[in-house]
Amino acid sequence: MDAWLKSLKTKTPQEGFELAIQLAQKGVQYTQPSEQIRKKLRPKYAKDPNSLSFASQVIAINFQTVAAANNYWNDKR
Repeated sequence: MDAWLKSLKTKTPQEGFELAIQLAQKGVQYTQPSEQIRKKLRPKYAKDPNSLSFASQVIAINFQTVAAANNYWNDKR
């Protein structure tokens, strides 16, 4: 895969959350590189509450990482 992640730094928490979602999506792409297989599996996990909860958990963990990298967006001036 091409290098796409230049930094964990973001201007706002909203951008940080969106980056966390991207990190989760990229994790799936790295784990299952076949788009065809991902599309085939999506209807199954899209209706599974446990799968959706796990996806939210991964995003939340990624958001914690991004928030820490951004010093929780605290301006210490």
